[in-house]
Amino acid sequence: MNRGLVLHDWVVAAIALAAGLAAGLLLRVLLKWLGKHARRTRWSGDDIIVDALRTIAPWAAAISGLAVSASALPLTTRVAGIVNHSLTALFVLIVTATAARVIAGLVQSLAQSRTGVAGSATIFVNITRVVVVAMGVLVALETVGISIAPLLTALGVGGLAVALALQDTLANLFAGVHILASKTVQPGDYIRLSSGEEGYVVDINWRNTVVRNLSNNLVIIPNGRLARTNMTNYARPEQELTVLVQVGVGYDSDLEHVERVTLDVVDSVMTDITGALPGHEAAVRFHTFADSRINFTVILGVGEFSDQYRIKHEFIKRLHRRYRAEGISIPAPARTVSLQQDPAGPPAPTAAFPHQREAAPSALAGLPEPSGPQP
Repeated sequence: MNRGLVLHDWVVAAIALAAGLAAGLLLRVLLKWLGKHARRTRWSGDDIIVDALRTIAPWAAAISGLAVSASALPLTTRVAGIVNHSLTALFVLIVTATAARVIAGLVQSLAQSRTGVAGSATIFVNITRVVVVAMGVLVALETVGISIAPLLTALGVGGLAVALALQDTLANLFAGVHILASKTVQPGDYIRLSSGEEGYVVDINWRNTVVRNLSNNLVIIPNGRLARTNMTNYARPEQELTVLVQVGVGYDSDLEHVERVTLDVVDSVMTDITGALPGHEAAVRFHTFADSRINFTVILGVGEFSDQYRIKHEFIKRLHRRYRAEGISIPAPARTVSLQQDPAGPPAPTAAFPHQREAAPSALAGLPEPSGPQP
């Protein structure tokens, strides 16, 4: 300190600090107004940016006012350097936290826009956030005069030990990155594993893949297991798929008439039911002479895996009602049973003479023999 503090120094410092705080409050109000307008747009990225600026802008204004206030005071070179380095490090940390928030939000918004679902692949979001925060912390340490070279060396040596101790965790991490990078599975896809688990992929994080089945329960599958197992993805290469419904009619039916009626019902279902494909070309394929009827397959088009249950339900109802109206029978399975006499068994009973009946064994059982004269 080259001279003593006077009243003028305190007044200038107070004015600078107050101006910084006032600018921060003004920026916060302005950004709040911008946030209301940003929520009206279809792109979610502007909401993330404005929300992040609402955090960094007031802090930046306050730190700037504090720096101007400190420079107005007659501080020594050492104290002024400590104050400047501390304020710079604080500003770097605030910028780092804001940047991590913005970049993670943009990555999540991009993943959501591509998948079309609320859930997203948080593995990339978390990796991005960790990388940005780590870089910001290293810059802040370098700003305050702490050498980061020994720290990086220690992290390199310790990272090898951590990698050996967390082999399963790292295997799941890299398996999840591989799954997403190869686009084998994306959030929103409907998958079925060879072990029987199936459902919609909700999220792929650093360790597990979260699947929501049709019962609205969550199935947690390790990424390493998902990468090794056989799997059917019903959303790749496209989400639309075909559904096969088995039907049978009696042998006395006119198959040409049956085909026309069935195709008419398929067209009505494809047009009226939500989730069906109106442009789907209806198809009927006869294929089997069964025991009591002629079997055929009806091919329906659905837009997404879970739509098939509603579409099959409505199709069967309409087809049954239409067949009844058209007189087309759907016979139940019938079998003819032939009974033959065993040659080694007792002889078959002789036929009774006309007007002669046999007494039922159950009626004669237990009665005494007649002792009187017979008529």
